[in-house]
Amino acid sequence: MEIIYLIIGIILGGIIGFLIKSKKGISETEANELKSQILQLTEENSRLKTDNSYLEENVNASKKELLQEKEKSESLNKQLLELTDEKGKAVSRTSLLEKQLNELQTSFEEISKKYNDANSQISQLKTENKNLLEKLENQKKEIEEMQKKFSDAFENLANKIFEEKSEKFTEKNKMNIDEILKPLKEKINEFENKIENTHKENLMSHTSLIEQIKNLEKLNKQISDDASNLTKALKSDVKVQGNWGEVILERILEESGLQKGIEYIPQGEGMKLSDEEGRRFQPDIIIKLPENKHIIVDSKVSLIHYEQYVSADDEKKREEFLKKLNTSIKTHIDGLYKKHYHDLKGLNSPDFVLLFMPIEGSFAVALQHDNSLYKYALEKHIVIVSPSTLLATLRTIAFIWRQENQTKNALEIARQSGNLYDAFVRLLEDLEKVGNNLEKASKSHQDVIKKLSTGRGNLISRVENIKKLGAKANKKIPEKFIEEETPELTE
Repeated sequence: MEIIYLIIGIILGGIIGFLIKSKKGISETEANELKSQILQLTEENSRLKTDNSYLEENVNASKKELLQEKEKSESLNKQLLELTDEKGKAVSRTSLLEKQLNELQTSFEEISKKYNDANSQISQLKTENKNLLEKLENQKKEIEEMQKKFSDAFENLANKIFEEKSEKFTEKNKMNIDEILKPLKEKINEFENKIENTHKENLMSHTSLIEQIKNLEKLNKQISDDASNLTKALKSDVKVQGNWGEVILERILEESGLQKGIEYIPQGEGMKLSDEEGRRFQPDIIIKLPENKHIIVDSKVSLIHYEQYVSADDEKKREEFLKKLNTSIKTHIDGLYKKHYHDLKGLNSPDFVLLFMPIEGSFAVALQHDNSLYKYALEKHIVIVSPSTLLATLRTIAFIWRQENQTKNALEIARQSGNLYDAFVRLLEDLEKVGNNLEKASKSHQDVIKKLSTGRGNLISRVENIKKLGAKANKKIPEKFIEEETPELTE
């Protein structure tokens, strides 16, 4: 477009210069007409420049909007990468805790199994040892009775023979007696050897059995020590118990379908909860509800007294440990009640707290012993939940969140659809304006070309005639601008 303006300017300048130099050959009327045309072309040129500037402004504005959208997209992508990285780190930490917990539980189960197997073997070996001792004692009595019988029989037989043959006793008779008694003596010796060997074998078996029992007792002691050490690790360190309870609580939360950091928050991370005196609080779990409401869940592990209750072999001791278990639970209930979580700044929760007891057997035993425990907790605005009841509650909350999200998504879709429709209408309006401006510019361009190249005595034909009259020029007007052959001028 600017090239055309330049060509027109050069042509007009050449014409004006030529006219000034010649000052003849053109009438005053023609000169006035030429000036009028030049004025029209100048005005048209200004108008085209104005239209062109308007189009350039629209193009620059569109480029600016496109650049802003690109910057927004890059910023969102950066935020997405950061969130993905944080999620990966959280998943890694959770996996590590779960692995440690599984290893601990596996070790405990293996030790318990070895302990039970060793106890079974010891009981079995003790029974076998008792039976073997009884058998040995019976065999010993039988051997003694048999020895006594054989000894009496031999003595009676010898006396009888001696009495019968005493008068006729000769060397021959002596030999005959030896021949008679020798097989019997051999049988007796053989029987005595068998009895002695049997006694030795039984004694060796008994010794081996005693040795095995001793080895099993050592193994049993080792297993007992390992189990005791594992139990002490949980019983002696309250922090370890608390961490274990929180891990169990988080696993139940994951099973429920709630999203960590979105629908539940561990330890109140990022919420900076405090009371009117400025004291900071970190509840175990804060469950978020629709309309920016919350429910507090606190974990309580009553392992020490429950383990003592289970391990006690005396009913009186069991009753004593059971009372301590209930007292411990009530003490924790009182402590939770005094925290007044519902009054904390930044929380919008009802005036009750869910007290989670991960050891369901502990909760059942405590409730069976004192059926008023649940009522006592309710009076303190505490609801005691076990793993099964908490999971049912959390899944109900997860269902409520799904319904809420579906409703929000429907409203957001409707809102964004309206915004998209409005933006589309604005785009169509802008496109229509651009089209109209392009159409006007094209029409103006065609009008200028038409004025230059068509009609009798058009400007291009006149300029071409100037060249034919002898004006020196290095360029040539393109053929497409010459409508018909320009008539030659005569001097």
